[in-house]
Amino acid sequence: MNRFLYTRIRVGDLDRSIEFYCKHLGFRVKTRTDQSPSGNHIVHLALPGNEHLLELCWSENYELKVPEDLMHLAIGVPDLIATCDTLEKAGIEIWPSGWRKEFITGKKMAFIDDPDGYEVELLEYGLE
Repeated sequence: MNRFLYTRIRVGDLDRSIEFYCKHLGFRVKTRTDQSPSGNHIVHLALPGNEHLLELCWSENYELKVPEDLMHLAIGVPDLIATCDTLEKAGIEIWPSGWRKEFITGKKMAFIDDPDGYEVELLEYGLE
């Protein structure tokens, strides 16, 4: 059986991205390679309770340009309002601006941008 192991994103500043994902979204560094065979610096981040990893890739010679709406990550959170309140207090912008009113019923969701402009969708999970 095939397994989905990780998703890789290129980042502009490896330490900045590690801090963002770990401090604000609960990831933990699982592995770090300062020089892969192709010259990249690779960090695998794990979200406790999940098998799928987020691979951050940085290379000195790679100019990062993240196109708008290229892709996004989706993270499930137990309480969207509490999560977003914490993120806003840390200076992270939540969008769309009317997310608190738009998603009162049904699946609650909001978005943030990581330091390089990748979208991160926050979805509230719970008893369905």
